[in-house]
Amino acid sequence: MNPTDDTKASDPHKAPALKPGRGRRRAEDVRRATLAAAAELLFGEGVRAVTFDKVAARAGVSKMTLYKWWASPGSLAFEAYFDEVEDALAFPGTGDVRADLTAQLHAFVALMERHGGAVAEIIGAAQSDRELASALEEQYVRPRRRLAVERLTAARQAGQIRDDVDLETLVDQLWGACYHRLLMPAEPLTAAFADKLVANLFAGIAGIAGPAGQAAPAGAPATAAGATGGTTG
Repeated sequence: MNPTDDTKASDPHKAPALKPGRGRRRAEDVRRATLAAAAELLFGEGVRAVTFDKVAARAGVSKMTLYKWWASPGSLAFEAYFDEVEDALAFPGTGDVRADLTAQLHAFVALMERHGGAVAEIIGAAQSDRELASALEEQYVRPRRRLAVERLTAARQAGQIRDDVDLETLVDQLWGACYHRLLMPAEPLTAAFADKLVANLFAGIAGIAGPAGQAAPAGAPATAAGATGGTTG
């Protein structure tokens, strides 16, 4: 979905349009020009500006090619977005799960500071665009969740997370909270907020009396940290 080469635009607002001419053009060149043009429209004007007509004209490609390669303009907009941000969302694996979660969340927050409006528009458009919703789920949501769970699984195997902790729920607690602030912006999405999410996760929230005034069971752990006393190194 996201082949890389030296022609990838470093600036999403500068699309390398193909020049008209004779001869068959490489499919990869056409794809790169199309994704760059779609990204320029998406980040500059919003998801509704990403139409096959506008992208084809800006990229210098055939509109029929876009109809053959993408199910809808929304699915093209999503792929253009992910093509631009995939490297920024890489999940670190230093062996310190707390540091890795913090670093990944900081990268995510920084990305949302730049392109959060476009992401919110893509998510909104997916509610009524089945092709976009399918692309978002299959190419972004599920792969991103899988990467996070794999990193958390490695931390569990290293004794940094308890065996009884549901890792899928941890993903929702961290990134779900970030998406909530992105889409319901009563409070800002910041790196400081991400730090507090991680701190709450590793410290736990139950008081000495436990929830609802009940005494916590003897020996019951209150955090996600493993038997290493909450350390992550």
